[in-house]
Amino acid sequence: MFFSTNIRFLRKRRSKTQDDVAAALNMKRSTLSGYENEVSEPNIEALIALSKYFNVAIDTLIKVDLTKIGEYQLSQLERGYDVHLKGSNIRVLATTVNSNNVENIELVSERAKAGYTTGYADPEYIKILPTFSLPFLSRERKYRTFQISGDSMLPIPDKSYVTGEYVLDWHDIRDKQAYIILTIDDGIVFKIVENHIADGYLRLHSLNPVYEPFEIPLTEIKEVWKFVHYISSEMPENQNLPREQELIDTINDLKKQVQAIQLKLNI
Repeated sequence: MFFSTNIRFLRKRRSKTQDDVAAALNMKRSTLSGYENEVSEPNIEALIALSKYFNVAIDTLIKVDLTKIGEYQLSQLERGYDVHLKGSNIRVLATTVNSNNVENIELVSERAKAGYTTGYADPEYIKILPTFSLPFLSRERKYRTFQISGDSMLPIPDKSYVTGEYVLDWHDIRDKQAYIILTIDDGIVFKIVENHIADGYLRLHSLNPVYEPFEIPLTEIKEVWKFVHYISSEMPENQNLPREQELIDTINDLKKQVQAIQLKLNI
């Protein structure tokens, strides 16, 4: 249980003293101190009062170590978003920060993908991933980069690095948008998504029409990241570009048209 640690952490995060919180909740400072130091346990009325004060669900205050989650998730809690309040299970994202307490972008390479499938929720595993930052991305959001493989998302080339923004509430998934999804059986997949949350699944499409769409139950999904951009050392293929001879023929036709117009003007 993390109740005592959490209320002390949230109080200090708000730069409040025990006297401040106790006065706001109409309780004795010694009572609050007893909760924070595990000398006494709160009754249901105190739990409800502290939950309302910090805007965090009771389940979260008790079951989740808030000192271990990233700044992005904490900011979501402070804005009033708590998945326990919506009746679903909280998804705690293991993350890392730099020396300035800014969220890193962790890199999951092709070699690391297998390990990530099992270690995604392990802070010790996440710590060993390479990290970097991109100055044009928001500091208030959480990003992670994954190396993709295969040709299902052409023209995005094989072995490209795709960066995603963490999606905490899956109801925010938008149709016909690209997402990186961590699944139980298929590992990391990068697809265009149809949101069928109400029916308990997502329908996934490839950009390459050779691959048929398929459905995946929400129970098989562990993480969802909204596609932001990709990095590749290869130029995307474009089958619509004209061949060299076709380009030459087009230029010659244009020359003939210009000459014909000039002849008419000279008449």
